[in-house]
Amino acid sequence: MTDLNKLYQAILAGKLEEAVTATNEALAAGMEPQAIINDYMIKGMEEIGSRFEAGKAFVPNLLMSARAMKGCLDIIKPLLKGSKDSTIGTVVIGTVKGDLHDIGKNLVASMLEGCGFEVINLGVDIESGKFIEAALENNAQIICMSALLTTTMNYMKEVIAAIDQAGLKGKVKTMVGGAPLSEGFARSIGADGYSSNANAAVTLARQLIGLNS
Repeated sequence: MTDLNKLYQAILAGKLEEAVTATNEALAAGMEPQAIINDYMIKGMEEIGSRFEAGKAFVPNLLMSARAMKGCLDIIKPLLKGSKDSTIGTVVIGTVKGDLHDIGKNLVASMLEGCGFEVINLGVDIESGKFIEAALENNAQIICMSALLTTTMNYMKEVIAAIDQAGLKGKVKTMVGGAPLSEGFARSIGADGYSSNANAAVTLARQLIGLNS
């Protein structure tokens, strides 16, 4: 019988090749793809996230685990097409107009995907219309915006105003993050939530769509 604990440990340790091998072995043994994701892969990501929160793991650890998780998802996702239960929600994420920073944003995107979300990563320098268009096209529940510059963070307010004008207020939640931001700033522009790191972003996203942390 396939030892799926190896998959959990590989995700936790950020070992891509070992994680991919364990995933292929589990599929060959007839394991249900969704069970592999929920019971082992996501649990591995949740554990590395918890260790990060506790100061026992660091950003490189998160990145390696997210990379291992993505490698496994690339194998499993084609087997889940047509399954409504393959993701827990859809997030559109991007760095706002005028800002070209993407390391933090990509880490958040990887963590969200690793923990069960479908993530539409728009990239950098994204204007309000592109956020809204992507949210509508993909039936997203959350729009997540990032900024690293004090000169671009105020553009988030324009995006939120455009979301309201498009009639999406209450239907699509908004999350913001980035070094110069704060909880107070998020409230002042009408965002639904703010997170200071990738693991907190996953917790917040789950809460915004009505799931427990």
